[in-house]
Amino acid sequence: MSARVMLEAAGLEKRFGAVVAASAINVQITAGERVSLIGSNGAGKTTFVNMITGYLKPDSGRITLGGRDITPLDPRAITRLGVARSFQIPQLFGDLTALDNMLVANACHDQRLSFFQPARRREAIDRAELLLERFGLHEHRHRRVAELPGGVRKLLDIAMALTTAPQLLLLDEPTSGVSAEEKFPMMDTIMAALGQEKATTVLFVEHDMDIVAQHASRVIAFYAGRIIADDVPAKALATDDVRRYVTGELVNE
Repeated sequence: MSARVMLEAAGLEKRFGAVVAASAINVQITAGERVSLIGSNGAGKTTFVNMITGYLKPDSGRITLGGRDITPLDPRAITRLGVARSFQIPQLFGDLTALDNMLVANACHDQRLSFFQPARRREAIDRAELLLERFGLHEHRHRRVAELPGGVRKLLDIAMALTTAPQLLLLDEPTSGVSAEEKFPMMDTIMAALGQEKATTVLFVEHDMDIVAQHASRVIAFYAGRIIADDVPAKALATDDVRRYVTGELVNE
């Protein structure tokens, strides 16, 4: 039996004036995949992610999630369908504790909440504490976020994105701004935690090719708004286009 298609982009085009940000983007991503999006700055990775999440609308083409056309939907509606995102710069409430940040994230997406259904429900607290433990953050749960190191805040931002068990999780450079010594243990922690969320499909933007090779099951490489490679890491990273335009191993002739 073939795997279920979680996300499909068909014929996506996006321009900003004379700049081509997306050109003929056609891709299918199946449920449970761990896909890395690679490319130099301005290659089209973030444009692709922003179109998936509804922050940008394509000039043409469509995006489907689980077979449903989400192209015209706003970001909040797309989030409610099971799409979550973490950012390169964590979006956190510095004056709240790590646990309270988790509960706020859950409350923002839980349509059952009301004056009679408080955010501090036992169910929400249990889910938040479970995720904090998976990410190695349980000891920080009662600390103010403003007091936490940068790497811990990154992990917390990703844990917050998982509070509602999304179908699709988008990670924007999860190891950026972290020292070389910390980034590999951090990515190991992230992927180990995500391993407990087997139903979640993951797309992550990454510039470190060693991390890509180790943690992605598939690589989609962008250049000038186009997809120039889409394969397992060993094959995608070995193509001439990726070596020339992404990793810089080949000099343009």
